Amino acid sequence: MRSRSRARIMRATVELVDERGFERTTLGDIAERAGLARGLVSYYFPGKRILLQTSMHRLMHQTLSEALEPLGDDDPPELWLATSIDSVLELAARRPTLMRTHLSLILAPSAEGFIQDVEQKRFGGLLREVLARGGAEDPVADHAVLRSALMGACMGLLLPGAEAEPG
Repeated sequence: MRSRSRARIMRATVELVDERGFERTTLGDIAERAGLARGLVSYYFPGKRILLQTSMHRLMHQTLSEALEPLGDDDPPELWLATSIDSVLELAARRPTLMRTHLSLILAPSAEGFIQDVEQKRFGGLLREVLARGGAEDPVADHAVLRSALMGACMGLLLPGAEAEPG
């Protein structure tokens, strides 16, 4: 019951922030969309920022997991890595409001740092597995580089005017 309630809250969060934006989404709105009491949202998540970050990490993990599911052990490691990169960039392209908000919360001067919740650890673990499959000597260190590269690629994709100028 607990995991289902948390999942409903996180699903409602990404839906509402995608529709309305972060500032115009309240914890009450999220509770209503999830069909749960407002107090339950606060019980599971200490604040809206952490709730959105956790929800985004969950969405990224699910998206990556679904993208990798059709691949088999016989597929080349390069395909696993390319699929991983594509899944994150496609998510950013499909849901730009969510990804912009996620990145802005991470990079905000008032940010409490990078949130390492259970959902983020699942997403990171999957990326480390992909890197290990490709023969990475230090998947943990390589994961930090890959995560930074993915954030940079998303920023380039999502920031107005960040696209390359012609010729």
